[in-house]
Amino acid sequence: MNITSNNAYLRLHLGIFIAGGTGIFGRMITLTEIPLVWYRMLIAAIVMAGIMFTSGRLHRLPLSHLAKISCCGALLAIHWVLFYASIKASNVSIAVVCIALDGFFTAILDPLISHRRFSPRELLLSLITLGGILLIFGFDSRYRLGIVFGILTSFFYALFSIYSKGIQLSTGHKSSTMLLYELISGWLLLTLCLPFYSLLYPNSSLTPSTADWFLLPVFGSLFTIGPFLLQLQALRCISAFTVNLSYNLEPLYSIVFALVIFDEGSELNRYFWLGVLFIILSVVLQTIYARREGQGSDA
Repeated sequence: MNITSNNAYLRLHLGIFIAGGTGIFGRMITLTEIPLVWYRMLIAAIVMAGIMFTSGRLHRLPLSHLAKISCCGALLAIHWVLFYASIKASNVSIAVVCIALDGFFTAILDPLISHRRFSPRELLLSLITLGGILLIFGFDSRYRLGIVFGILTSFFYALFSIYSKGIQLSTGHKSSTMLLYELISGWLLLTLCLPFYSLLYPNSSLTPSTADWFLLPVFGSLFTIGPFLLQLQALRCISAFTVNLSYNLEPLYSIVFALVIFDEGSELNRYFWLGVLFIILSVVLQTIYARREGQGSDA
């Protein structure tokens, strides 16, 4: 497939726009978080396997590689469950803003796991983000459980990102292969958890409602696989830094969607928006530093 630079940017921002809608499904679908993610991972794995099979890229992995990737799949499943638990306990805006803390956890966990030195700049920028989250945490006691889930979401996403990157580098597998087996292993983990979940929460339905049956296929295919494939296509012409930087727009899209669809603006006050400004400030400063480093390396 020949992709021009203009088409690559179009695909990139289309993927970000679609990814921004994933949180909306968490509020629209009536299923609780574990059944919701179980269906999402099942549908996404089937679609991904079909795409890879038709393109001749579906193959078995060595057991040692499969075991490592399965650990990443478990982290991905936990991350998604906590993310949708955060939405159910608060709202979309709070859940997506809390994800910004993954930079804070990455700045702490990555040096510990990768055995590299701590970066004072990363820690400083992450503390600015943490300050924003603390402002949001104190604005309304009704949403504190959702914020706690959101903070845990960021923690597990940071772990997932660090380990997934390390395993991909050590095994040499493509991102699409990694994603497929992460989806399958995460789905298997949730399958094992469902009987215990049913015992603990007997009133929680595992069967989707009529509306959910229409939403889940779109959610599990277009809104899960779509952004991933569009990102891979964009990376053929655009640098990884530009792609990762552009994905900072995803929470902003999610908040806009939530404000329009669910009128969440009435649930938020000035402390929430002040916290968001702190988070945006950390992103802008990180962008400035990264660009200076990029220019310095090109000199």
